[in-house]
Amino acid sequence: MKKIAIIFLFIGLAIGCESEGFNNRNPYIPNVQVNWMIDLSLPLYSNLSFVSNHATNFSQGVRGVVIFNTGSGFVAFEMACPNQELSSCSTMTIDGINVVCPCDEAEYSLFSGQSPGKQYPLKQYRVEVNGNSLLVYN
Repeated sequence: MKKIAIIFLFIGLAIGCESEGFNNRNPYIPNVQVNWMIDLSLPLYSNLSFVSNHATNFSQGVRGVVIFNTGSGFVAFEMACPNQELSSCSTMTIDGINVVCPCDEAEYSLFSGQSPGKQYPLKQYRVEVNGNSLLVYN
């Protein structure tokens, strides 16, 4: 009986530890290493102290990474269009609280990463807050 309980406990832990809800499987965007440290005390990032503001780093990710203050925390997304092959038009632009894919004019919310009717949401990266520093990584 103890062996069965241990097996169920192990299975439960294995299922429960599944990447914190991140599902970044996308056939259009390759997996690349992201490691962006942000010091919020620098003037360059002072706007991140306010809700609905963002910062971008085009040297990270495939086509760049945007970090966004949702008011309840920070989210970070890839700037490559998630529903398009990589091409000259597949780098998204920021329009207020959305990003727009120039290839098909699809808008994605920076709060959720979703776009109505689209198969794939924005590719999301993890954000770790440690005092006055943010770490964006995968």
